[in-house]
Amino acid sequence: MCVNVRVLSAEFGAQCALLTLSIMLCCSASDSKVLTCAAVWRMPKELESGSHESPDDSSSTAQTLELLCHLDNTAHGNMACQIYCIENAHGQLVRDLDFNPNKQYYLASCGDDCKVKFWDTRNVTEPVKTLEEHSHWVWNVRYNHSHDQLVLTGSSDSRVMLSNMVSISSEPFGHLVDDDDISDQEDHRSEEKSKEPLQDNVIATYEEHEDSVYAVDWSSADPWLFASLSYDGRLVINRVPRALKYHILL
Repeated sequence: MCVNVRVLSAEFGAQCALLTLSIMLCCSASDSKVLTCAAVWRMPKELESGSHESPDDSSSTAQTLELLCHLDNTAHGNMACQIYCIENAHGQLVRDLDFNPNKQYYLASCGDDCKVKFWDTRNVTEPVKTLEEHSHWVWNVRYNHSHDQLVLTGSSDSRVMLSNMVSISSEPFGHLVDDDDISDQEDHRSEEKSKEPLQDNVIATYEEHEDSVYAVDWSSADPWLFASLSYDGRLVINRVPRALKYHILL
């Protein structure tokens, strides 16, 4: 049974033209054991990348591949991909996960235990933060692409929640101050004191849906716009509250 196929291009010296290869990873069961093997095949010249001739689908016939060699892995043992696993991440089924787009090593997961957990992959013995605001299965979790402290979640409790996880974001202390602005800090000190820092909490709860919310996502064009979709087919588009938007920007 073929489980993986890769198409490669390779050039073997000046005497050989561009050669297109297909590497097939195959598995077979024998004596209740899974065996892995790999082979390199040569594709027909008409199908090589860079060919100027396009075969006519109506007149073309099936062509066989030329077996070049088998790749023997007996000296290296079984081939496998490197896998990172968080054991018992949730008490029940894990429904979704999303990697922080702006902060390395951080990801969020959600599941049927009604929880959203935030992880640092360098130490997965316990989550760095946990949200327990939903009352039923949490189907989706999504980081904001531009402002990763904003996190969306959708649940079977028919609610969409917008959370502000500023303490584990890429800008936990706000925007950096330029050297040119240092001289003006004393003039704005009173204003800065009156501006309280943002805390980790749920900013807003949206209850426009009447059924389970199965999908939430941020707009790729507007970082303050997001959509949610529920089982009954209702699509709802919302914006980040204006007060929070300007608090982040200013």
